[in-house]
Amino acid sequence: MAWRSGGSTNTSLIDNLLRNGLLNSPSLAAAFKSVDRAHYAPTDPYADSPQSIGYRATISAPHMHANAAEALLPYLKPGGKVLDVGSGSGYLTRVFAEMVKPGGKVVGVDHIGELVEMSIQNTRKSEEGAALMVSSVLRFLKGDGRIGLKEEGPWDAIHVGAAAKGLHEELVEQLAKPGRLFVPVEEESGGQWIWVVDKDASGKVTRKREYGVRYVPLTDHPGERT
Repeated sequence: MAWRSGGSTNTSLIDNLLRNGLLNSPSLAAAFKSVDRAHYAPTDPYADSPQSIGYRATISAPHMHANAAEALLPYLKPGGKVLDVGSGSGYLTRVFAEMVKPGGKVVGVDHIGELVEMSIQNTRKSEEGAALMVSSVLRFLKGDGRIGLKEEGPWDAIHVGAAAKGLHEELVEQLAKPGRLFVPVEEESGGQWIWVVDKDASGKVTRKREYGVRYVPLTDHPGERT
């Protein structure tokens, strides 16, 4: 029941995602409930729909964030390392930080500097979010996430929050052993599909095409060349 899980409060939104089978993990549900989406979505934050955050970017619908987090769940553990590419308003990045604390590290990367600053300010709206940044569990950086962040890898989980032109082998290379990449890919036909890329303990990589989606493209800052 995608698109029908909105609520009047953050808690009711997450409860509806649980009720409709779009969110299944109790630990993820607790993490989502602890992060008020109103701090990251500019209008109607508890609707199950994507919203513009400016700069040709959006915050995805809650059910899509739930799908992504569920897909990465085996790698979202205390002490884990997560890279969030195209972190936008910082919402899902913050949820990931809830899952890997204590001792973990989550880095949100966006090449739009204004969105990086927005995500920092959004996260500071709660004492808990501010504390995660002070402790360096959570950081936001300006950069080209399409090439990853090799110097701080390998990453247990990599999430891409916008439609890429391909699987970006740089990101696959930066996965830990084991590790998982969740990425929407825009195909030549014009459609978009979620791909889940796994690297096992021996380094073997498997790629699986999942389901059709509709994300904004993973592009340069408006006004810059792609």
